[in-house]
Amino acid sequence: MERASSLLLLLLPLVHVSATTPEPCELDDEDFRCVCNFSEPQPDWSEAFQCVSAVEVEIRVGGLSLEPFLTRVDADGDPRQYADTVKALRVRRLTVGAAQVPAQLLVGALRVLAYSRLQELTLEDLEITGTMPPLPVEATGLALSSLRLRNVSWATGRSWLAELQQWLKPGLKVLGIAQAHSPAFSCEQVRAFPALTSLDLSDNPGLGERGLIAALCPHKFPALQNLALRNTGMETPTGVCAALAAAGVQPHSLDLSHNSLRATANPSAPRCMWSSALNSLNLSFAGLEQVPKGLPVKLRMLDLSCNRLYRAPRPDELPEVDNLTLDGNPFLVPGTALPQEGSMNSGVVPACARSTLSVGVSGTLVLLQGARGFA
Repeated sequence: MERASSLLLLLLPLVHVSATTPEPCELDDEDFRCVCNFSEPQPDWSEAFQCVSAVEVEIRVGGLSLEPFLTRVDADGDPRQYADTVKALRVRRLTVGAAQVPAQLLVGALRVLAYSRLQELTLEDLEITGTMPPLPVEATGLALSSLRLRNVSWATGRSWLAELQQWLKPGLKVLGIAQAHSPAFSCEQVRAFPALTSLDLSDNPGLGERGLIAALCPHKFPALQNLALRNTGMETPTGVCAALAAAGVQPHSLDLSHNSLRATANPSAPRCMWSSALNSLNLSFAGLEQVPKGLPVKLRMLDLSCNRLYRAPRPDELPEVDNLTLDGNPFLVPGTALPQEGSMNSGVVPACARSTLSVGVSGTLVLLQGARGFA
């Protein structure tokens, strides 16, 4: 029982919330969600034990280094001896944030969590130091359905995704990577994600269309259906079309909202034929003053809301579309004036401006980090 308690102590002190509370951890009345904020220089990690019964666990560590844990755990320990204890945990969604984490500790946590019923993991505001060791032959990969990372730096540079991927089973369905320090991957090292249906690269403003080609490693996402590229420095729908074609990616749904899009592509750029699989395109909050050129011929859904359209689009400017959204454009708001050069009028409908402020950057999710003892 003492060794099982040590295991839980290793796993749970790994997440933090920014609000200041009298106690570092709070568990709701339904024993469903537990949030810990270990911001003190010498945290009482045992407070995390109250999260044992929670389904959703969020732990933040206030930027502290977790390297001291490396001296508290048996590096040669076999996590299989704790399999029953870990499987008994209710946690399904785990978020870990604001910490400096040795790669060996992260790997140890992933090895232990492989015996849990965890489904969704979010890592946020982490600095991963050192290199990740290779997967031992006897190790069991972590069977996640969703993995989201925001502002996570890796000492291994572009190879980080390939190194992390080896610790995951191939059934991952949702992958989100925001504010990446290295959004381009080492494609020759990355294996295919055969079950991945949703990829969110939002909030990487330096990505751009050239970077998108490098991030969408060709033939690594054969099942991809939903691609989100909010706030990623995309310039034209035609440029994105070319990047998708170069990567061999054919999503059903594409989100290009919150990019400063141009309506016309570079005249020297070759015409791009969109995949017939694409049926939903989001171009909201893109600053468009007219419908962009080179859109797909036919769509089920086209969202042009909260742009700067001062007249209703003509039928010949639009693709054949079943569901067209134009809410929040100036031509639908009586009394909206055209923006004048040098004026304070941006041409944005006030309701849309408030929505942009409330959303901030486009926003994705976040959840977990690990322990080492069994690396």
